[in-house]
Amino acid sequence: MPELPEVETTKRGLEPLLVGQTIAAVKIRDPRLRWPVETTLPARVETQRIRSLDRRGKYLIVSLDDGAMLIHLGMSGRLRYVTDESPPANHDHFEIAFSSGSKLRFNDPRRFGSLHFSDMPESHWLLKNLGPEPLGDGFTADYLYGISRGRRVAVKQLIMNGNIVVGVGNIYASEALFRAGIRPTRPAGRIAKHRYIGLVDSVRSVLEEAIRAGGTTLRDFRDGDGQAGYFQQELSVYGRAGESCDRCSEPIRQKTIGQRATYYCVACQR
Repeated sequence: MPELPEVETTKRGLEPLLVGQTIAAVKIRDPRLRWPVETTLPARVETQRIRSLDRRGKYLIVSLDDGAMLIHLGMSGRLRYVTDESPPANHDHFEIAFSSGSKLRFNDPRRFGSLHFSDMPESHWLLKNLGPEPLGDGFTADYLYGISRGRRVAVKQLIMNGNIVVGVGNIYASEALFRAGIRPTRPAGRIAKHRYIGLVDSVRSVLEEAIRAGGTTLRDFRDGDGQAGYFQQELSVYGRAGESCDRCSEPIRQKTIGQRATYYCVACQR
């Protein structure tokens, strides 16, 4: 599914196209997304101007004159900005039309995405309990070390917990732990503080590199311009079970942790 770097890439691509636009109409072609789209949403946002486009975790926040729309891409969702009269595609579940004549269409074959309206998005039930942003000031070694004390959960599950830190998905958790030299199965509460310093740095660097590369394309993610990300070319462990580690030539191993496929090097990660 689209992870934080893919959502950030989408946000950066769409921001200059959307900010300043006035919403003329919203067409809900199929409200049966992960949560049903509220029937009152179109009337609440039509005629409003888009003030900013932000990201919180994996959610896009479209701030308006009054309130905001929250968009989640789900597992297979993508947003396309169109300026012609091309007809909607299959699985285009909603469309935001602007007074300029352009449109923003949401396509999601699996319908795990979502669209919400909120008067106060920071207090919305989907956002209010999220942890700090991994690229923000609140995500530090002191914070991660402190919150991990007494926890027996595997460190990979800890950093994938959105209530602890948002947006560190399965791919990037595996890659960050490899860079930090920490085995993903290690109990979070038994990891020393100096190792959390390295892990925080690794999480930041992996995410920043993925954003610069345009995200990770493993199935069908496309950004707002229809371009695929290509960070998958740089993956060190994820999806490479049985292949030789680039550092030590030991075969990369795969293990299921928290129902998620996890990849690591038994020699390089302790």
